[in-house]
Amino acid sequence: MKASLQLKMGQQLTMTPQLQQAIRLLQLSTLDLQQEIQNALDSNPLLDVDEEFEGDNNQDINSQSEEKIETVTASDEHPSNEPTAADDWSENIPDELSTDSDWDDTWQASAAPTSMTENHSSGSSGDDYDMDSRNGSTDDLQDHLLWQLNLTPMSDNDHLIAINIIEGVDDDGYLKVALEDIVESLDPELEIELDEVEAVLNLLQQFEPSGVCARNLQECLSLQLRQLPQETPWRPLAQTLIDQHIDLLGSKDYAALMRKLKVKEDELKLVIRGIQELNPRPGSQIDPQTSEYVIPDVMVRKIKGEWRVELNPEIAPKLRINDHYASMVKRADSSADNNFIKDHLQEARWFLKSLQSRNETLLKVAMKIVEYQQDFLEQGDEAMKPLVLHDIAEAVGMHESTISRVTTQKYMHTPAGIFELKYFFSSHVSTTSGGECSSTAIRAMIKKLIAVESAKKPLSDSKIANILEEEGIKVARRTVAKYREAMHIPPSNERKRLV
Repeated sequence: MKASLQLKMGQQLTMTPQLQQAIRLLQLSTLDLQQEIQNALDSNPLLDVDEEFEGDNNQDINSQSEEKIETVTASDEHPSNEPTAADDWSENIPDELSTDSDWDDTWQASAAPTSMTENHSSGSSGDDYDMDSRNGSTDDLQDHLLWQLNLTPMSDNDHLIAINIIEGVDDDGYLKVALEDIVESLDPELEIELDEVEAVLNLLQQFEPSGVCARNLQECLSLQLRQLPQETPWRPLAQTLIDQHIDLLGSKDYAALMRKLKVKEDELKLVIRGIQELNPRPGSQIDPQTSEYVIPDVMVRKIKGEWRVELNPEIAPKLRINDHYASMVKRADSSADNNFIKDHLQEARWFLKSLQSRNETLLKVAMKIVEYQQDFLEQGDEAMKPLVLHDIAEAVGMHESTISRVTTQKYMHTPAGIFELKYFFSSHVSTTSGGECSSTAIRAMIKKLIAVESAKKPLSDSKIANILEEEGIKVARRTVAKYREAMHIPPSNERKRLV
């Protein structure tokens, strides 16, 4: 085959680096955007934070700190006829020191302030004062148990057994390792038997939180009941119920429970109410729960009867181009330094333009969402209208993929709370009148019906579907079950209660 050169003409769509950057910034969350801005500030010398914008926010803080300093100074003044501890301390240091003197030698020779020594001795007991132990906190449940174990006197073998038991406790506080496996994992030369392991386990089960180191739910509840005060009136019946008839309690067979315990309905109500106050997951009291904070991107407020939408000015710092470096650009100069400044100046302009485009797109989409969902903002979930990405895309003249990027991990602060923008989008269900009802509104209706149902006879999924159909909403039983499970609401047989 002979090689040859050919010319062809064609058209194709390509994404410029500017467009790629704008799309990438558009889909970033608030935290990711802040990190991206910080990276741009670190890598581009022509980008700078607007100090005037930042200074306005810091003026109040600086004035408050000055007031605090003045207040502290006024409150700490000493009478003129009484020397202060600082004066005594300064008198012990000579005015002139030799050139080869060491500060440590002078400090050791000088007496420390009397007030400092007195405060230290009054706030502690001798040399055992430990600031970390006072201010420190346990990280998780196992650390909390080990801390109690270190305060409990026991033999070396028992201490080793206790450590192995604690290592088998999960975050809920239950022992997930069989005692036989613990015996096998220990050194055979120690000749530790199963009875010793059970004795150590009984000791650990008295630790806090109450019910920890239990092997099942029945043992967990029983341990908590044993630690209640002896004068608790319903404790004996509750102990009998948990030890012998916990299966009937799980199946909600209250008639059989009254017959087995030989009690009336009022007495059984009191016992069940007391059992419900126990914690089936004792480890959750110690397990640290890190709080997740959401910074809203959009603020929505109602001012003089109109809903106002504005961007949150605190999500990102206000950037500008450094005028000093930008003025150093010379048009006719092709040196390496000049080209460096030119390239970074162009990148800075692109970055600022991409940020502006992101903010404008986010604000435009948020305004349309608020316009569609005004009834939700004023009346609640039951007034939510069905909305899909295509509706907003047509309203703002953008593609659905762009709307999807804008609404992902972006949050709106409303008088009803903080919601992700995707929360306002939901599918629809047909009504008998030919209209449409949002799935979010149907969930709110289901939740409302379950909240007011009879405790002794909860509503089944079929009954809820029939009630909704009477209100003009066509929804199948399996759809009700799907929505109920999505809201983490148990079925009717598990919602049945005596009290």
